[in-house]
Amino acid sequence: MKKIYIGAETIISPLGEDVRKNFAAIRDNRSGITLISNAGFNDDAVYLAKFLTVTPTFASLIAATLNLVSDQLDPTIVSSGKTILIVSSTKGALDQDISDQFGKSMTVITEQFGLKNQPIVISNACISGVLAINAARNFIDAGLYDHAVVVGCDLISDFVVYGFQSLFAISDKPCTPFDTLRNGITMGEGCGAVVVSNTASIFNNSPLGLLPGTTANDANHISGPSRTGEGLYRTVKKTMEINNLVADDFDFISAHGTATVFNDEMESIAFDRLGLNHVPLNSLKGYFGHTLGAAGVIETAASMQMMRENLLVKSLGFEEQGTTKELNIIKKNTTADLNTILKTASGFGGGNASLVIAKR
Repeated sequence: MKKIYIGAETIISPLGEDVRKNFAAIRDNRSGITLISNAGFNDDAVYLAKFLTVTPTFASLIAATLNLVSDQLDPTIVSSGKTILIVSSTKGALDQDISDQFGKSMTVITEQFGLKNQPIVISNACISGVLAINAARNFIDAGLYDHAVVVGCDLISDFVVYGFQSLFAISDKPCTPFDTLRNGITMGEGCGAVVVSNTASIFNNSPLGLLPGTTANDANHISGPSRTGEGLYRTVKKTMEINNLVADDFDFISAHGTATVFNDEMESIAFDRLGLNHVPLNSLKGYFGHTLGAAGVIETAASMQMMRENLLVKSLGFEEQGTTKELNIIKKNTTADLNTILKTASGFGGGNASLVIAKR
C-alpha cells in the first residue's frame, strides 16, 4: 500500500482565524455558538455558530484558508501542476448567485493563486468533506496528482436556516449531541483545509498518515437516516477491512453527531453493530455547529490537532446518554495516546463516509 500523508491542517471559524486559536478554544471547551437575533424565519432568534465581526464571502474565506495552508508548505506546492484543489461545500456562494454557486468563485481562486489545474468541487450533502479527503487520497494513489489541497467551506444563509427550520430540525438551544435532551442541530459556518500528499518533505511540520477510506449509500430516505445504521455500518466495516483494522485498533472516533434524535440514534446502532461502543468518541458540533459541507474537513483538522496533542476533547453539550446503544462519549478532556483515529460522516440521501488517520 502506497504511503500517503496528511497535514497542514487549517481552520477558520467563529472560534478563531487559524488552527491554533480554534484548537485552543475547543481545548478550553469554549463554543462558537451564540444566540443571533432575527436570524430565523419570521425573525426568530436562532442559535448559530456565525462570524460576527466580519461577513466573508465564499471565495474570500477559501482564499484566506489557502493563504494559511501555503504558509505551512513548500511555497511551490499550491500552484504546482502536480497539485489539485478539491473544494467540499453544500451551498457555495448560493446567496450571491443562485444559478452558479461554485463556478465564479473557483475562477477567482484559480486566478488568484495561479492554479495549474481546474479545481474540483464535491457537493454531496454533509459527507462532502470526508468524501473529498478520500477522493484526494484516491487521486494520489492512482498517480493522477502528487498533492491535493482539500478545502471545506460553507456559510450560513437564510436559505439554509429556513430550510432546516422547515424540517423542524433546528435546536432551540446550543446542540447537545448524543444527549438524552438533544432536539436538533445548530447551524455553523467556517472553512477548513488539509493537504494530502505522497511526499512528507513538503510539510513544514510532520504530517500524519492517511489510510484508505470508503463511502456507502443506503438510500434510506431523502433526509432521514437508516434506522439500522446500514450505510454507516457498511462504510466503516469496509474501511476497517481494507486497512486490516479491528475495533481495538482505534483510539478515538470523531463522529458526525448532529444532535438530531434520529441521526445520533442511528450512529449508536451502527457503532454497536461494529463493536466500537468502547472506543472514546465525541462530536465537535457543540463547538463549531454543523458546518455542512465543511464539517468533515474542519472536524478532521481538529481531530488531527487532538492527535498531535494526545488529548481527547470533551463532547460539548453531552450530559446523559440519550441513545439506545451505549457509547463511550468523552465527558471531560483526557490525555491519551492517540495513534489511530476514525472519522465518520453521514448525510441526506443516505450517504455515509469514513476515513482513518494514523501516526505511521
